[in-house]
Amino acid sequence: MDYKKAGVDIEAGYKSVELMKGYVNATKRPEVLGGIGGFAGAFDLSKIKDMEDPVLLSGTDGCGTKVKLAFILDKHDTIGIDAVAMCVNDIICSGGEPLFFLDYIACGKNYPEKIASIVKGVAKGCEMAGCSLVGGETAEHPGLMPVDEYDLAGFAVGVVDKKDLITGENIKEGDVLIGIASSGIHSNGFSLVRNVFRMNAETLNTYYDSLGTTLGEALIAPTKIYVKALKSVTDSGVTIKGCSHITGGGFYENIPRMLPEGVKAKVNKNSYKIPPIFKMLSVDGDISEEMMYNTFNMGVGMVLCVDKDDVEKTITAISDAGEEAFVLGEIISGDKGVVLC
Repeated sequence: MDYKKAGVDIEAGYKSVELMKGYVNATKRPEVLGGIGGFAGAFDLSKIKDMEDPVLLSGTDGCGTKVKLAFILDKHDTIGIDAVAMCVNDIICSGGEPLFFLDYIACGKNYPEKIASIVKGVAKGCEMAGCSLVGGETAEHPGLMPVDEYDLAGFAVGVVDKKDLITGENIKEGDVLIGIASSGIHSNGFSLVRNVFRMNAETLNTYYDSLGTTLGEALIAPTKIYVKALKSVTDSGVTIKGCSHITGGGFYENIPRMLPEGVKAKVNKNSYKIPPIFKMLSVDGDISEEMMYNTFNMGVGMVLCVDKDDVEKTITAISDAGEEAFVLGEIISGDKGVVLC
């Protein structure tokens, strides 16, 4: 008896590391010390000495049951983007700059090419976010997980000068909500999605004119990473008063997280074009409008709150970063919450 016969292939692990090295190296910032293979990822923090009062920010998350789509479609090179996005998008809600990221892949069996494909997506997400992939872990779990399945999660660390923290405390009546378009469902609500659509290759590979693509391609589209868009806004001189990453819980749970007491968000549902995948979900699943807005991002991946005099500058800055933005609503007085009209 040996470890390989018990289900853990050490040689496959070595091969995975070799295959992913190029992807990881492409994410290296100058602050990264050492290479792949150490017991810890090292990151030089000398530059934060230039800040008046540096604050570290952290975020950890996974892709949820969206990984089921990757299994069925046998497409593993974008799910890593989702893992990065879910972490760094949370960090930037506080005004932070993502510095580095670590991934964790648990699998039933280590197929080196598949693992490398997953990490390729992670590295791509890190490049998009401007952070470094400084380490990770691939854990083989024979007997615990099916051999053809895996789970993916990640952890990110960022930094912000305390004076630049986005806290929402100065949001007031009359401020304006700016929405930034999502790429679709992103990485939340897939337990409901999987109960609406048949999760098989035939269904997912069916092309729909209304979607302009196959159902599977529409569902697996990676989560948008908004790091560059928010940096463009702050570089333009705009003060972001509040910021909400629209994830699990949709509008109703996430928008109030940036609000102080005494004000609420008034959202105009007709202020932007809702992607057709959400209409298909609502109709085919007989899902109420309230449940849709309480589960999905409905085409809005990030919501910013700015002063009314900064609206045009904000939308221009986001557009310059390659993202679509629009006036989503406004702040009104009342009990903290969201009202859709």
